[in-house]
Amino acid sequence: MADGVGSLAGWSADPTEVTSYVGRDAETGEARRLLNASSLVTLTGPGGVGKTRLAWRVAAAHHEATGDEVAFVSLAELREPALLVPTVANVLGFGDRSAKPAIEVVVEALQASRLLLVLDNCEHLVDSCAWFADTVVRACPQVTVLATSRQSLGVAGERVLPVPPLAIPEQGDSFERVTNDESVRLFVDRATAVAPSFRLTEEDAEPLIRLCRRLDGLPLAIELAAVRARALSLRQLADRLDRQFSVLTKDRRGRPERHETMRALIDWSHDLCTGPERLLWARASVFSGSFDLDAAEQVCSGGELPRERVLEVVDGLLDKSILLREEYPGGVRYRMLESVREYGVDRLTETGGTAEFRKRHRDWFAELAGRYAAEWLETDQLGWIGRLRREHANLRVALDYCTGAPEDAVIGLRMLRDVKEFWIVRGLNTEGRMWVRRLDEAAAPGVPGRAHVLWLSGFLALVQGDLPAHRCMLERAAAEAETSGDELAAAYVLHVRAYAALIGNDMAEAARLFGTAIDLFRAHGDEGGDLWASYNHGLAIWLNGDIDRGRAVLAEAVERCERQGEVFWRGWALWSRAAAEYLQGDLAVASRCCEQVLRLHARVDDRVVVGFTLTVLAGCAARTGRPNRAAILQGASMNVWRTVGAWPTRYEAFTEPLLADTEVVTTALGWEVAVKEFADGAAMPTRDAIAYALEERSPEPRNQAAQVLTKRETEIAHVVAEGLTNQEIADRLGIARRTVDTHIDHILTKLGYSNRVQVATWVTRAAESA
Repeated sequence: MADGVGSLAGWSADPTEVTSYVGRDAETGEARRLLNASSLVTLTGPGGVGKTRLAWRVAAAHHEATGDEVAFVSLAELREPALLVPTVANVLGFGDRSAKPAIEVVVEALQASRLLLVLDNCEHLVDSCAWFADTVVRACPQVTVLATSRQSLGVAGERVLPVPPLAIPEQGDSFERVTNDESVRLFVDRATAVAPSFRLTEEDAEPLIRLCRRLDGLPLAIELAAVRARALSLRQLADRLDRQFSVLTKDRRGRPERHETMRALIDWSHDLCTGPERLLWARASVFSGSFDLDAAEQVCSGGELPRERVLEVVDGLLDKSILLREEYPGGVRYRMLESVREYGVDRLTETGGTAEFRKRHRDWFAELAGRYAAEWLETDQLGWIGRLRREHANLRVALDYCTGAPEDAVIGLRMLRDVKEFWIVRGLNTEGRMWVRRLDEAAAPGVPGRAHVLWLSGFLALVQGDLPAHRCMLERAAAEAETSGDELAAAYVLHVRAYAALIGNDMAEAARLFGTAIDLFRAHGDEGGDLWASYNHGLAIWLNGDIDRGRAVLAEAVERCERQGEVFWRGWALWSRAAAEYLQGDLAVASRCCEQVLRLHARVDDRVVVGFTLTVLAGCAARTGRPNRAAILQGASMNVWRTVGAWPTRYEAFTEPLLADTEVVTTALGWEVAVKEFADGAAMPTRDAIAYALEERSPEPRNQAAQVLTKRETEIAHVVAEGLTNQEIADRLGIARRTVDTHIDHILTKLGYSNRVQVATWVTRAAESA
C-alpha cells in the first residue's frame, strides 16, 4: 500500500505505462495551464489516442514544477462503481477502518494536502467518477483532479481538453519536414525499438506520409504498425495498409472515423496473427489487469491451442505487441492495453466462448484461493500477500462471476473464506463486506460455508466501528453454525465476540471467550485461527490482572510465529506484548517490542499496527522523561490514525492512559511548545515517522510560515492577525467567503490552535524570529 499521500512526493511515472515520450509538448502545456485555472481537468478522446500517456507526462511535469504530490489511479480494471472510492483510498494509503462513508474518510484526509489526483480511464464509471471528483475538489481546495475519459465528466467547473491525434505530414512535404512530425517520430522510435537497424532514407518519405495519414496519427495504431517494420519495408507496410483500409472506405466518401481507423488497424493486426494467437488473444481477454503464464496455460488452452503451445503463442503475441510484458520479483506477467483487450472480448463473444472461459477463469482463481489457504502458514507468506495483491483485479472478476447463480455462489463463499486474511491484511474492509453481501444474497438457503463469511463480515464491521452490522452478522453466523453443526465456524464467532469484548475493555469476558475459541481451533487443527486468537488471549489475560500468565502466553505466541516464519500475526503479537508492558509493565521491554514491530512493517505494510505502535512509543517516551519526543510521536501517530480512518481511543483500555500521557507532555513543555512538536510529528510522512521512532533520524527543523502553511494560508494568517473578519478578508483578497472559511479551518488544524488569537500570536512570534 502507498505510504499515504506523503510518499508520493517522490512520485515517478510507472515504467509499464510510460516509454519514451514523443511530441505532445503543446498538449502538455495546455493541460498544465488548465490545471492552474481549474480544479478539474479532463483529457478526452477515443481509445488509442494517447490519453493515459499524456496524463502521465502532465503529472510528471506538474510534480517537477510544483513539488506537489501526485497519485495516479488506474480504473481500467475496476468494474464495480461501489469500489471506486475504496480503490482511490487504497492507492493513497488511506485505511478503511471507519464506519463513516469512504468518501468522508478520503475528504478528511485530503483537506490539508497539496495533491494532483489522476483518475485514468473513467469512461465506464463516468457517473461515479463525476460525483467523486466534484465532491473532492469542492471540499479540498488544494487538490486538483486530472481525469482521462472517452467523454467528459460533465461536472460544473470542469475544463475539457480534447486530445488530438499526433501531427501528421502533408502530401508533398520535404523529407526534413516529414521527419519532424510527431506521428513520424513516434513510428521511428517504436520501429527502431523492434528493429535496431531501422533507418529512414529520403525514398521513405512518400510511403511514410501515406502510412501516418492512413493511421490518422493515432499513437496506438502507429505503435501496432511499427511492429511490422521488423519484417516489412516502409513501402510494403504502407501498401498493405492501403489494401486493408480500402475495404472500410469502399462505398463511402472520405476517410473512416478515427475509432474505425483504430478498429481497422487492430483488425489488421488480428489478421496477421496465427490461429492459435487469435484464440489466445480472445481467451485472455477474460483476465482483468495482468496474468502469468500458469494462468494462461490453465485458462486459455484447449482445442487448437494445446497447453504445451501456450508459451510459444504468448511469445508470438508479445512479438506483435498484442501482449505487453511486466516484470515482478520472481516472475513475469502479461497484460493488454484496454483497447486491445476490448477487441479480444468482442472476438470471444462472437465465437460464443465467453461463458466457458469466464468459468475457467473463475475456476483457476478458486483453485489459487484454495492454495493460498493451504499454504498461508506453510510457505512464503509475504510472497502470497504480494501475489494476491497482483491478482486483486482478477479476484474481483472471479467473485463477480460467482454472484450469477446459486451454485456458483457456493464457490464464491469458499473463495472468500480461503482468502480471509487478504481482506484483513490489506485493510479492505468495505470491499470484503460488499462481496459477503453479494454472495450471501446469491446463495441458496442452507448452503455450506455461509457461517464462515458471515463471521468475517461481522469482524470487518467491528473494526470499522459499525456495531449494528457487527452484531447482526455475528448473530446470523452463530445461527448458521449451530444449524449446520459447524464447530469451526462457531469458534470464529466466539473469537470475534472476544475481540469486541477486548475493544470494550471487558477483559474477563475477552479472556474467557478467546480461551474457548482456542480450544476449538486446536481441536479442529486450525493453526491460523489458533495464532490469531492466542496473542489476543494473552493481552486479555494480562490486562485482566494475571500479568505473569499473560506474559507467558504472549511470549509463546511470538515464538510460534517466529518458528513458522509467520510475519503478519507476529507483528500483532509483538504489539500486544508492547501494549501490555506499556499499560502495566516494563516500559523498556515495551519500547523494544515496538521497534521490532516497526522493522516488520517494512515487510508487511500494515498501517494500523504502525498507528498503534507509534501511540505506545509516544506513551513510553512521556513516562520516561522525554516529552519532546513523546509529542512528536503523538503527532506522527495521529497522522497515521487519520489516514486509516480510526482513532486509538476506540479501544477503551487506552483512553485514560493517552489522556494522562498528553497531560504529562503539555505540563512539561507548555502548551505552545507541545503543539509545535505535535505539528512537527503530524507533518512527517509515515516512513520518516518510523525512522524517527527507531531513532534513525531526527525531525527536520521547519520554518512554520513556509512549510506548515501554504503561501495563501500564510497570507490569510497575517490578515487574521490584523483583526479582520472572514468577510473583510474575503473582500480584501478578492476571494469567496467560503474559501476564507476553509483556509482558516486549515490554519487552525495545522497549527493545533482553537482560536484566532492564537493565530495572531503565532504570526507575531514568527515575525520576531525571522
